[in-house]
Amino acid sequence: MRVFKPYRFSLVSFAMVVPCLLALTACGGDSSTASQPRGTSVTASAADPSTTWTGLGTRVSGSQSNPVLSNSGAAKWQLYERPEEYPGFVNQANQLLKMDDGTDISFTVTRPADASGQAVKAALPTIVTYTPYNKNVGEQTNALGGITPLWVKRGYNQVFVDVRGTGRSHGSWDPFSEREQADYTQVMDWIVKQPWSNGVLGLHGISATATTSLLAANKGHPAVKAVFPIVPHGDVYRDLVFVGGQASIGFLPIWMSVVTGLGVLNPSFYEDPQQQFTASAEHLVGLNDFVIPRTLGALTEEEGTAYDNAYWATKSPLEFAKTVTIPTFIVGGLFDIFQRSEALNYESLKNHTTAKLLIGPWHHLEASTGAGLPRDGIPTLEAIALMWFDRYLKGMENGAENLPNVTQWVWGDEKYQVSEDWPHPQAQAMRLHLRADKTLTQQTEKEGAGQSIVFQQPLNGICSQSTLQISIGLVGYVPLPCWKEDNTTQNFEAVFDTLPLEEDLYINGPIQADIWMSTTASNAGLVVRVSDLQPDGTARALTSGLQTASLRAVDESRSRYLNGQMIQPWHPFTKASQQALKSGEPVKVPVEIFPTSALIKKGNRLRVSVGPSNFPFGAMPLPTLAQSALGVISVYHDSQRPSSVVLPAVPASLLRQ
Repeated sequence: MRVFKPYRFSLVSFAMVVPCLLALTACGGDSSTASQPRGTSVTASAADPSTTWTGLGTRVSGSQSNPVLSNSGAAKWQLYERPEEYPGFVNQANQLLKMDDGTDISFTVTRPADASGQAVKAALPTIVTYTPYNKNVGEQTNALGGITPLWVKRGYNQVFVDVRGTGRSHGSWDPFSEREQADYTQVMDWIVKQPWSNGVLGLHGISATATTSLLAANKGHPAVKAVFPIVPHGDVYRDLVFVGGQASIGFLPIWMSVVTGLGVLNPSFYEDPQQQFTASAEHLVGLNDFVIPRTLGALTEEEGTAYDNAYWATKSPLEFAKTVTIPTFIVGGLFDIFQRSEALNYESLKNHTTAKLLIGPWHHLEASTGAGLPRDGIPTLEAIALMWFDRYLKGMENGAENLPNVTQWVWGDEKYQVSEDWPHPQAQAMRLHLRADKTLTQQTEKEGAGQSIVFQQPLNGICSQSTLQISIGLVGYVPLPCWKEDNTTQNFEAVFDTLPLEEDLYINGPIQADIWMSTTASNAGLVVRVSDLQPDGTARALTSGLQTASLRAVDESRSRYLNGQMIQPWHPFTKASQQALKSGEPVKVPVEIFPTSALIKKGNRLRVSVGPSNFPFGAMPLPTLAQSALGVISVYHDSQRPSSVVLPAVPASLLRQ
């Protein structure tokens, strides 16, 4: 059977590898050794025989009941292919379309061609991608933003649009802004009026272009019939910009530099150099509109940048999901930079439109290519997207709507599993306590228990899975075991283990840590890691959460609950919500740990560790960093201040069905 080629590696993303690798080549290998079993075992028996999840709120809505979908419990994957309709394709490159404010937006149209190389005359559906990565780079390299011959040769036009302030488009760049989103609609209005368009549109993208697809979908354009976003964000502030109130210095500065560079140095400058010169000049002048002020704002803790507000809300698809009624297929990764929101995007759509979710064992680059597919009956991403677009743009009765609602890779089980819905309908809340003897149990500690001490330093985590994640996988080219294991970074953290498990433990969904702590400084950061501790002592990284203690306030009305227990806190992250710390005063810090899907096998142990920082995944702005300098964190364990984690435990027997 024919196997389709996967999405191609992005040279745009590859441009990020040099600074990332230089920053990390000094990291050493993993020197951990197997430790002795300790702690007491846990059981996954349900706390409540009926599972009750609530949803997670947003800035505009509170947490609500979360009806479980049950219309595809028996659904299975199917491979998909069909013959080519046309032998080739042609490009109409670097066309300009003037927006209502006079700014020229550049785009390229790719159309199917006949055997003579001429564009076909048939009016066809069109797949649209809005990119900040310079469409001409994609044309030159077949990289991110390049054409997909599989689709074009089967009867689709493709249109690639340089968003305002990037590539050959004029203006200044402010990603996902209201002004950029207004451009999306005007471009679509133009496309549907062209003789080569049949008036039907699909939206597709990877990473930033996936987010533009979701934002374009919420405009309600009547021509848009399907969306296929791969690794989109949902809430850009909480997903990436300021995770737990700490700036993403491991990704955002490099990303902004790459986009800016690609907007100035265009590989096709020789094609109408005057057009390119004009665009480049405007991009340089426009640096002061977004790149420079937001970078400085993150460093200095400027209120408009470092705290959540309407500016970040405008750029977040989750805020507008209720307006999207278009069938949407979302692809994510368990180690992706947008790990938090890919499932949330699905969840926000599932009750008012056809939505599907596929989450693989991927970091960002792997997810963009669908690395390892086809596997477990799942086709390549190109083939899945073709099936999706054929169903909703061409009206083919191919059964795309009957694919499994949710498909997730399960660490430990090492294969894909399908379920009716996300969060997993059969999950139950399991609370485990961090005890003074470094055990992790379902029993609370006695009064007067000791404390665990963690020294505050800002560089912990530099050699960890979090760094592999925030570098979109690029640091993995330096083969260090710490990219997949937590042992190295846990040498500087307080570590808590269960006994070897007496039965398999299946975790699926978001996790919350409630850490009682005090500090000798006036502020502190907390990272909480969750690992699968193997019998040989290897702590396989599963997921983590990050939180600045002064931003610990929680909006309970927007938080998620399972069996009545909060399992995903919603932090306001506003200046007004800050809560000062007094030296030595115990406070509870709820930490949101990003969702995972993992089987901790019988005989392994679950490990939870608490540390002071997760660099370069996140870093405090300079004023907050100064407040936390030279401090010591005490993690409490007694019955009055019981530090704990809440896990979504799913019957492991479901994996064997």
